[in-house]
Amino acid sequence: MREVHESRVRANGVELAVFDWPGAEPAAFLAHATGFHARCWDQVVEHLPGRRCIALDMRGHGRSEKPAPPYRWLNFGRDVAALVEEMGLRDAVGVGHSKGGHAVTYAAAHVPRAFRALLLVDPVIMARETYHRPPAAQEHFAARRRNEWASPHEMYERFKDRPPFNNWAPAVLWDYCNHGLLPAPGGEGFVLACPPEVEAATYAGSAGADIYEEIAAIEIPVRVLRAKPRTEGGAMDMSSSPTTPDLASRFRRGTDVPLPEYTHFIPMEAPALVARHIEELAAE
Repeated sequence: MREVHESRVRANGVELAVFDWPGAEPAAFLAHATGFHARCWDQVVEHLPGRRCIALDMRGHGRSEKPAPPYRWLNFGRDVAALVEEMGLRDAVGVGHSKGGHAVTYAAAHVPRAFRALLLVDPVIMARETYHRPPAAQEHFAARRRNEWASPHEMYERFKDRPPFNNWAPAVLWDYCNHGLLPAPGGEGFVLACPPEVEAATYAGSAGADIYEEIAAIEIPVRVLRAKPRTEGGAMDMSSSPTTPDLASRFRRGTDVPLPEYTHFIPMEAPALVARHIEELAAE
């Protein structure tokens, strides 16, 4: 495994955990999905030997500060924008999965010098009218997620044969479990590094997160990877793509890459594929 340096950076009023793998520029800046953490990118990083990679734990996630809800999505974008400013990041490839794609897009519009290109991996950027509907009234299922674990190994064994985890590369699932737990406050066992109430609040915080003005302002190349489409009129499927199919066309220099053979969890299923797209954008 590559050497990684962990640090804490205060940005937009919160302390964020940042992981930096030294290497050649341009760097790859990696933003994770809701309920995940920075080290879910480890296997993508392993397929980028010699490339500098930077990944953060979003607010409420991983080893970053966990303020009380609400968790509005625009704040995740503001966190990323403030972080890249604080770090003096320049000319990186911005990579965002799911909510991370939304956050990196926001940051690229507000700190354009930080990025040379964006790779949005099935970002949760939906049709514009979606952001002007009232938020769902019912509690999100994530609030009921199991929080207490004896060990990362127990978590891994519990998940490895269950969807969607059974489609993940085993090494990614281990990284998710191994780095996704923190010592329990009581001293015995572990708890999730993204508490269930924070994950649920993050899903609820997507309402009002319209960034189409930011999208229109972005001038760098943007590549959108889209997973298998949702069945029209069907029930909410967390494994299919939440991305509006015309998203790439909304960017001035957008490219659409449909990947119907993969679920929404593309970085977990195909880390080498994601790394290849990063290298292509770094070389442009």
